[in-house]
Amino acid sequence: MSRRRKKLPVDPVEATIESLSHEGRGISRIDGKTVFIDGALPGETIMFRYRRSRSRYAEGSVEEVIANPSPDRVEPKCEHFSICGGCSLQHMAPDRQIQHKESVLMEQLQHIGGVQAQQMLPALTGPLWGYRHKARLGVKHVIKKGKVLVGFREKYSSFVAEIDRCEVLHPAVGHILDKLARLIADLSVHDKIAQIEVAVADQKTALIFRNLAELSSEDLSKLHTFADEQQCSLYLQAGGPDTVRPLSGETETDLSYSLDEGNITIHFAPTDFTQVNVAINQLMVKQVVTLLEIRPEDTILDLFCGLGNFSLPMARRAAQVTGVEGSDTLVQKAGYNAGLNNIANTKFVMADLAQPVLLPDITADKYDKVLLDPPRSGAQAIIEQLALKNVIRLVYVSCNPATLARDAGILVREKGFTLVSAGVMDMFPHTTHVESIAVFEQ
Repeated sequence: MSRRRKKLPVDPVEATIESLSHEGRGISRIDGKTVFIDGALPGETIMFRYRRSRSRYAEGSVEEVIANPSPDRVEPKCEHFSICGGCSLQHMAPDRQIQHKESVLMEQLQHIGGVQAQQMLPALTGPLWGYRHKARLGVKHVIKKGKVLVGFREKYSSFVAEIDRCEVLHPAVGHILDKLARLIADLSVHDKIAQIEVAVADQKTALIFRNLAELSSEDLSKLHTFADEQQCSLYLQAGGPDTVRPLSGETETDLSYSLDEGNITIHFAPTDFTQVNVAINQLMVKQVVTLLEIRPEDTILDLFCGLGNFSLPMARRAAQVTGVEGSDTLVQKAGYNAGLNNIANTKFVMADLAQPVLLPDITADKYDKVLLDPPRSGAQAIIEQLALKNVIRLVYVSCNPATLARDAGILVREKGFTLVSAGVMDMFPHTTHVESIAVFEQ
């Protein structure tokens, strides 16, 4: 017979917050069970409402701070913060957010990797608002509300949040969510637009509408008018990623961003991966080049190179840079970007870096410096294959401190490296996402 789940309290419950979890939630202990409470900060006494309970822990959301408000508490700038799931830390002072992310990184390095950095790098910080140049927005025609919603998902649900403005999106998009909603509501297929993908370049904004049904000629005319009024480029996507087409049916808009380091311009398509935060990317590229201590005679291996975001600035200083990427499309575009920037000392190779066996040309011991910029899954497979005895310096850029910590342990214990320094980069202010960088040498 199944065990009947105990009903959660209907009324708010009082709790004192002891600490902060990695996800930025307040931690309390009630009746012997750990409770993770969104919106609560250490030291506060709060009233919270349970959301769900499991055998070992429970979760809830703060309703009110009734005593000892934290000195780190601030008023969220966004009026939709309580419902929108796009941000989770707007109630915490920005400098405290950085400190929290630094503590998460250091704790993960020690707990998971069993390593400790000799030095803490100063955090890279940038604009707190309007920083997101890439995003995927949900779209939903809600019959009960009689309107179309455009935005991020609600906290704790898959529903699209009812917002008309986003403070962290670039203003070219974040300040026109209401106009986008009205545009879609006026289409004959208003209930067949599933999402909008955003790509903001230096000079242009591209929006990809995922359309689950064919648009009428009148719909297309309305989209053209909107694009002209908002000075943006619109695309339609009827199926998978390979179905993305410009609204006009003509050539794709030439999107690009510039890098101060090396005076580089990177050209990209709206579906290509580029960094969300352009300001932090500028600082990150400069820091990577500095931390690698590139010499004119150096040969450098850039793994997970993408469009050449790091490869091309590094090539301005090195003898040779070899970039490796799993997408043939990105490999071709990286080479294209090298040509446009008059850079001839690069080579770009396609390879799946998660495979257990890689090309000897990649794993051969012929590089002086190595840069790793893997996805969230990390770089364990490639690290275990690389011959690194002649590599004097390795820099690892990470979007997941847990896999960075795991890989750092391998580099130190199995490959003979020393973890010289590590630090965070605030790529996603007001969220718990931790972007970090670590330097290894031998």
